[in-house]
Amino acid sequence: MSLFITFEGGEGSGKTTQINLLKKVLQKKDHHVLITREPGGTTIGDQIRHILLDPKNKKMVPLTELLLYEAGRSQHVQEKILAALKKNIVVISDRYADASTVYQGYARKLSSNLVSKLNAIATSDLKPDLTIILDCPPKDGLKRVKESRHRFDRIEKEKKSFHDAIRKGYLKLAKSEPRRVKIVNALGSKKEIHEQILKLVFKKI
Repeated sequence: MSLFITFEGGEGSGKTTQINLLKKVLQKKDHHVLITREPGGTTIGDQIRHILLDPKNKKMVPLTELLLYEAGRSQHVQEKILAALKKNIVVISDRYADASTVYQGYARKLSSNLVSKLNAIATSDLKPDLTIILDCPPKDGLKRVKESRHRFDRIEKEKKSFHDAIRKGYLKLAKSEPRRVKIVNALGSKKEIHEQILKLVFKKI
């Protein structure tokens, strides 16, 4: 069966760890799984990712940022995600269109209608079956990033108010689409978080 799952959350919320744990469980149950990410996921997308996250690009304006994300997203959907779903592969993406709704719409204060329209165009109206938001205070997430990488990318270097807005934006998103979007507390142990995620995923399978 095909299933499209996305993981969202602020910086350092533990998405990569939980995605890999989920993949192992699904593979043990004989599901074919594709893990991918945004920005990135394709050769073109990875080049766009470098531009977006490079700390040197301090002068990037919000609309440029949004359009770059959408360009990479369009390539990602057409080249990777749709092709995998047609083959009945479970696709798990580290971020997707909801990230632009929150980061560029809610936090950068671009028009929500504009973001929504561009998301629809870039994704060919493809929505995830399940979106899991790993929620934790920004200070905890950024502390994890610093401990693991010792350096911040352009987005991680943003002010505290920006990261606070990201968290609020994701919580608002979950309230607006409760059937698809689920919040998981990312401050528990890896095992506790993993078990909550499994319950959500197996309700969809």
